[in-house]
Amino acid sequence: MAKATKKQALGRGLSALLKDPANDIQSVEDKNADKVVGNIVELELASIEVNPFQPRTSFNEETLRELASSIRELGVIQPITVRKLGFNKYQLVSGERRFRASKLIGLETIPAYIRIANDQESLEMALVENIQRQDLDPIEIALSYQRLIEEIQVTQEALSDRVGKNRSTIANYLRLLKLDPIIQTGMRDGFISMGHGRALINVDNTDTQLDIYEKILSNKLSVRETEAMVRALKAPSTTTTKAASKAIPSYALDAKNELSEFLNSKVQVKVSGKGNGQFVVPFANKEEFLRILNRIKGEK
Repeated sequence: MAKATKKQALGRGLSALLKDPANDIQSVEDKNADKVVGNIVELELASIEVNPFQPRTSFNEETLRELASSIRELGVIQPITVRKLGFNKYQLVSGERRFRASKLIGLETIPAYIRIANDQESLEMALVENIQRQDLDPIEIALSYQRLIEEIQVTQEALSDRVGKNRSTIANYLRLLKLDPIIQTGMRDGFISMGHGRALINVDNTDTQLDIYEKILSNKLSVRETEAMVRALKAPSTTTTKAASKAIPSYALDAKNELSEFLNSKVQVKVSGKGNGQFVVPFANKEEFLRILNRIKGEK
């Protein structure tokens, strides 16, 4: 407890130092910069502005209140990180949830690490630290990776080293941005997982993506079931099947299309050289099977 009190007192002392116009530190070369930069300083919340580079775009109100309650009882355990903009003026680099929760309970100051950085360095620090420490949703992480690559101009290999992730992991996140925006929103809202999204990426047609997405929601399909549905969908597109389809009579193809529309399922038809054949109706799980069966029986 004594150590904590001493640390807080030191932070308040540094805060007073920063409020002295004669000690307006603008770079690491300035006098007393070594006493402030990298140290924990008690800063007034009113002197801190939100970071415009923050990758998180939404904050769960319930978890924010829970964090605020924890801070009320225990204080801010992990200091936020800010960069100095001017005299007694700072900008968040990371820790926006702690910042918001502290304001929520009416705190006037918050412990902070001070960094001196330009906008590009601030962006990189914010994105990398959030990717590593915050519970961003998969799309927010993907957007953070994309911004690092585009705005900091790093390769996937260099980014892999900076964030401590395999290049394949980064590539998998970036591929999620190719999904239809509706599906991306569903992932951000927690309706589907990253695993569902990775399965849907393999579907080229956007309308088909959305069709499967609706089935995932209505039938509560697991990732494995979704993968099976995508495989079944893509199976007819093989060269062998395409060649065989040329021999299918028009009456069978017309019936196949009508049946597919009626059952709301990808129906396959096979016809031998002798004229006999079969219809195949794939299903992903028991619920889908029963839905198709009831449709055939004329039940809703």
